[in-house]
This record gives sequence, structure tokens and C-alpha cells, in this order.
Amino acid sequence: MALDNAPLGKNSAYPDRYDPNLLFPVSREENRRRLGLSDGRWPWFGEDLWQAWEVSWVRPGGVPAVAWAEIRFPAASPSIIESKSLKLYLNSLNQTIFSSAEQVAETIKADLSSACGAAVDVWMRSVDESGEAVGRPGGYLLVDDEALDEVVYEYAPDSLTASGAVVSERLCSHLLKSNCPVTGQPDWATVLIDYTGPRIDRAGLLKYIVSFRQKQDFHEHCVETIFTDLMGRCQPEALTVCARYTRRGGLDINPWRSTDADGNAGPRLIRQ
Repeated sequence: MALDNAPLGKNSAYPDRYDPNLLFPVSREENRRRLGLSDGRWPWFGEDLWQAWEVSWVRPGGVPAVAWAEIRFPAASPSIIESKSLKLYLNSLNQTIFSSAEQVAETIKADLSSACGAAVDVWMRSVDESGEAVGRPGGYLLVDDEALDEVVYEYAPDSLTASGAVVSERLCSHLLKSNCPVTGQPDWATVLIDYTGPRIDRAGLLKYIVSFRQKQDFHEHCVETIFTDLMGRCQPEALTVCARYTRRGGLDINPWRSTDADGNAGPRLIRQ
């Protein structure tokens, strides 16, 4: 479906009545074709973890309720959901009466599953729940202070190299920045890389991550690009890539792709 018809980048009236037709799916196929993956079989497991921090509805009797939602889209879904359309959809719940948080979750789950073409998981979380955010997950080594002979701001996959004996490492950078392909607005993220294989050159990895600075693409596509580039150029035996993006419009998107079916997005980070 063409992005010309998406609400992103356009003035929008915020709805006050429940409307699942606001959800706008975007096919994953075009990006995967660009990565040379066109046979419908992807070299990863994964999902896109969305955290929606502005969820509200009306309880029987008229008193509003608020919560936040954890939404998990399978990476195998045919489509992603354009973020502004999800924001508008969630706002359409604001004046709708639901008997319970569970009914809200089931409604969101059914609508998102229908829109993206695969089963989505949704959990409603109380705003009273405590949970610590971390600056960097334990065991991850920061590469942001590596010395670089050259800095480039255009996508540079040739910067990635690996050599030597097989190691297991967890690497982290807070410097991933990409831009929305529709509005050009910046998207900021911490990228987490967990691998076993020949040692990845850390300076080359940092140069590569910085090279995304002017790249225009969706969060999910950026993570799949990083995963595919690392697999192709560094030849790891095992790999997990996760990007924890900062919040925009009450939503943050955290895709992960892995050779391990038990991979995950890790903990919420301090910038979220």
C-alpha cells in the first residue's frame, strides 16, 4: 500500500469515536526485496515491540481510565502499522466505553492482527506499575568512544569487518539515528548487538552505525538492514540485533531480529 495515502506527515483531526479503519498497514516486502530477501523466507526470528504510553477509555458510569500497552507484532507479519495511524486509532478509544482493561486489550489485539495480517499480542499495563529503566543492559560494551579515522553520514555497510578467533560479545551504541522516510523527522535509538563469531571490528561498527545518520527508513527496516549487513559481512554463528527507539507521539518502537527463536528486545532504556 502506497505511503501517499498514509496519515503520516499530514494534518489530521483526532477522532473521538472508535474507528479501526484508521490503522494503515505498510508492506514489509519492498524493504526485504532491497535486502535481497524475496523468497518469503527470512534469516531471522523476531518481533516489533511497541510501547504505547497514552491509552485511555471510558469505564461504565462515565469515569475515564488510563493505562499503557505493550504490543508485539511478529516479524513474519506481512505488514507493519504506520505509527501515526496507530496513534490516531488509539485516540479513537478515548471516548469509547469498555467494561474492563481486558476488553480494551482484546479489541486492540483483534484490530491490529487484522490490519497487519498476523496474530499480535497485546498486554495492558497499569500506570501504577513500577519498573526500572536502564541506561545500558548489563554485559554490553559501549563502542561510542572508539577512535575513527573517518566519519561518514551516508549509509556505509563496507565499514563492517570481522576477523580472528570466534568470540561471544555484546556490543552497544547510543548513536543510532535514522530519519522518517515520510516526514524526515529524526528517530533516535540505542542499538544492541549480541553475537558469536569472528571478532567484529568495533571502530568499523561505530562508523557503520553513524552512517545511518541521514538514512531515511522505518525503525523495523533499519534493524533488518543492520542484521542482514552483519550476517553478510561479519559471518557470525549467532546474532541478535535490537534497536530501542525513543518515544515519539506517545509510542516507542523496539524491533529485534535474531538467529535465536528465544531472543528478545531486552529491558526498557532510560531514554524511553
